[in-house]
Amino acid sequence: MNIETSSRAGSMESNDILIMLHPSENDIQIDLESKVYLQYGPQILKVIQQTLEEEDIHGVHVVARDSGALDYTIKSRVKTAVSRAKKAGPAYE
Repeated sequence: MNIETSSRAGSMESNDILIMLHPSENDIQIDLESKVYLQYGPQILKVIQQTLEEEDIHGVHVVARDSGALDYTIKSRVKTAVSRAKKAGPAYE
């Protein structure tokens, strides 16, 4: 399933992760900025990718701004952003 609208979950003030989803013509593209990229970047990317696959999402550009979130928080933020993209419009952009 491709998403039709942009959405977001989390915030930089929450000190975990901000996930922003945007519709894309490509499959899944992830841009990650993280304080802990050298140590955990590949794991963060893996969690985002797997969560999108579990939700059957394709055609999405993900922008992630991480401040050291744990895997379950990353997964939760991605699922929330997906849910918002599926059922809401401009209010979540």
